[in-house]
Amino acid sequence: MTDTRYIEPGIWTRVFNSMVALATRLGVTVWGSRQLYVRGRSSGELRQTPVNLLTFEGRRYLVAPRGITQWVRNIRVAGEGELRLGRRIEKFIPVELADEQKPAILRAYLKRWKFEIGAFFQGVGPDASDEQLLAIASGYPVFLVTTA
Repeated sequence: MTDTRYIEPGIWTRVFNSMVALATRLGVTVWGSRQLYVRGRSSGELRQTPVNLLTFEGRRYLVAPRGITQWVRNIRVAGEGELRLGRRIEKFIPVELADEQKPAILRAYLKRWKFEIGAFFQGVGPDASDEQLLAIASGYPVFLVTTA
């Protein structure tokens, strides 16, 4: 895996994301979904995308199952973001994790959302060993959500 891994969303991903985004904007979370708002790195305009917010061992994380997406690039530059659920807005500071810190979080993410994002993990599932998860970790950005 490289740190430039990116999987273009297919038609079903786009349809599913649109439905989740609508529900989330209306204040209905779908398995922990939120709308992520982050400033575009070139335009400075707020960009939004649906994300799955993982709570693991008392901390919250954002995982990018499709790799180095636009939201990942933007949040790296912006250094801050907002998670929204309906009218509730939570500002946060993302802290990107090193690959060595990712296996347990990737495993928890896969356990929770394998039905939705499993295809993006190229056969690696929630029962994978730490070594297998570490081998793919560089292709899956993970951010700790910290209070702004």
